[in-house]
Amino acid sequence: MIKTAILGASGYTGAELVRLLSEHPNFEVSVVSGDSKAGLNYGEVYPSLNHLDIPDLCAISDVSLSNLDVVFCALPHTKSAKIIKDLPKHIKVIDLSADFRLRDVKQYEKWYDCIHPAPELLTQVSYGLTEFYRSEIVNSRIIACTGCNAATGMYPLLPLMKGGVIDRKEIIINLATGVSGAGRKAKEEIIHSEVSEGYAAYNVSTHRHLAEFDQEFSREAGEQVRVAFTPHMLPQNRGILATIYVKGKLMDIQAALEHRYKNEVFIRVMAPNTLISTKHVRGSNFCHLAVCESSKKDVVIVFSSLDNLIKGSSGQAIQNANLAFGLEESAGLMSAPIFP
Repeated sequence: MIKTAILGASGYTGAELVRLLSEHPNFEVSVVSGDSKAGLNYGEVYPSLNHLDIPDLCAISDVSLSNLDVVFCALPHTKSAKIIKDLPKHIKVIDLSADFRLRDVKQYEKWYDCIHPAPELLTQVSYGLTEFYRSEIVNSRIIACTGCNAATGMYPLLPLMKGGVIDRKEIIINLATGVSGAGRKAKEEIIHSEVSEGYAAYNVSTHRHLAEFDQEFSREAGEQVRVAFTPHMLPQNRGILATIYVKGKLMDIQAALEHRYKNEVFIRVMAPNTLISTKHVRGSNFCHLAVCESSKKDVVIVFSSLDNLIKGSSGQAIQNANLAFGLEESAGLMSAPIFP
């Protein structure tokens, strides 16, 4: 069994890591940390998981590293990098924070408005969009998982960046995400009475996942690509639905996506003009894509949906860990979506 520590196990993504890894045939959850809940039984913090044999939560400073094989860091940005830079070199790291997603330290410092805690590690990191970076992930010690909104936009658009399938200068992403994407800490803007029965945009033009779009789309296209991106808060717990407007031909776009994902387990391309829902992927590691005609002749709508806590975060992290340890990539991740 692969000895595993989950740092930040008291948060939503940490809890999903515990839930999924506890059923994984190859990983053993040996350590769970959560500074704000240190000393508590894990079942006290998450009663839904009190049937599992999980160690009590401890402070990060009390984590014993000697027997660990892998550390999943579900910590805030800057805090994650400060921990990772001091970890023993024999430990593989799956980082769910934003600290190592951007290759350019200047871009990190611009978007996150802080000095990078460990810039010397950036050249040792692979970007964790699994389906596009497998060869790098297999050979990396540190894997930086993507942002959940970024993954939702990149899965449909990255295969369209070459070959003239779409006009790369005319891309609009309207994306709606569940409240759990904002984390578990109490914040006025995400309490029930603020979010329920409403639908609102946030971080217009300044959302940090724009940096990942800029980096990955430009890299794939071979030139600078900037999309128009507006995120919205959905009055639901989990799930992301992106509505993407592009200029191109519907069947060319459909063919490009089908070709790119024909051998992928978790990326499902639906028949043309299928309407998809966050409920169709809820609680799973699947991402659904659909290409639809619009009311304007030269505009095509591409929909993308995934569960922000799983395929957008913890499930993606485990998929990357499976690769890093030479396991079946889908191990522990084939549970069907929860419906309704």
